[in-house]
Amino acid sequence: MAMITPTHLMRLVAGVWGFKTLAVGVELGLFTRLAGGRTVTVEQAAAEFGLADRPADLLLAASASLGLLEKAGDGYRNSALAEQFLVEGRPYYFGAQVRYSDLRTYLPWHRIGEALRTDRPLTWDPQTQQSMFDTTDPEMLAQFWDAMYSTSSFTAGALADAYDFSAHHRLLDVGGGAGAFPIEFCRRLPGLRATVLDLPHVCARAEERIAAAGLTERIGTLPGDFLADPALPGGHDVILLSMILHDWDEPTNRALLARCHAALPPGGAVVVCELLLNDERTGPPEAALMGMNMLVETEGGRNYSGAEYAAWLADAGFVDVRTVPFDAPGANGAVVARRA
Repeated sequence: MAMITPTHLMRLVAGVWGFKTLAVGVELGLFTRLAGGRTVTVEQAAAEFGLADRPADLLLAASASLGLLEKAGDGYRNSALAEQFLVEGRPYYFGAQVRYSDLRTYLPWHRIGEALRTDRPLTWDPQTQQSMFDTTDPEMLAQFWDAMYSTSSFTAGALADAYDFSAHHRLLDVGGGAGAFPIEFCRRLPGLRATVLDLPHVCARAEERIAAAGLTERIGTLPGDFLADPALPGGHDVILLSMILHDWDEPTNRALLARCHAALPPGGAVVVCELLLNDERTGPPEAALMGMNMLVETEGGRNYSGAEYAAWLADAGFVDVRTVPFDAPGANGAVVARRA
């Protein structure tokens, strides 16, 4: 029998070191400056970033150890991962998610014990705000929606590869944020039209993204509150709930799924795209730890299993419930169901 050692525990301890190395690289613009195969030595990086040689050497070596850079002779260049996802302006730029997490959620996580004891979020105050989106800080909101778009764009592509949206003609993206999912879908499917339903100020951001993608004629926005409005808009044959239901408690989610059922025509589909826990609720870590993040960020949110979503969908009247797995930063699967 192999001896048990604390090495795994040390890797958990060092996890934050890896994240902060990634975060400071994004903050400095390291990966953007190395775009296109550019290589820098330690001395060149020190001069360019205003660092002494020792910290420049440590940053480059640590970034290489994490798979963000690779050694090329005496210098360092972007790895394929960094070149694709950490260079500003690339289609699936992920740096916005890194920056938001670093600036918005990292410090509150230091007080996770407080969240466990009080069952209250740490990033906003429920006594003075209706939700985390009820804020007068436009910079924070901009960071949040940029982060969500960063994560959602690639996730949308992975979902489109896993589930055939070509069978549908009109998509309603409930809580669709800046429109990453319908933009990705409509780029792939010329016959698809879509509507983003979200709060008025969020719709304004979506309209900017949609216009930049040249899809204004096919993707519209509808200001509303999917939690408070008595009904969802009709006229769509597929409803997407992507990275939405983990923000809320079970009664809220069941009520929303019932409104989805009422809004769909016979044969219409609902797609719940999430980081799904396994049925035993023992992992995977991405889903379970996102659940812990919901303790930091929300009043009642948590990550749920595919079996839980399937039961709620069946209770709402949906049939042919199935789970479609895939791999993406924002979700690892979608639970799909049809209105009979």
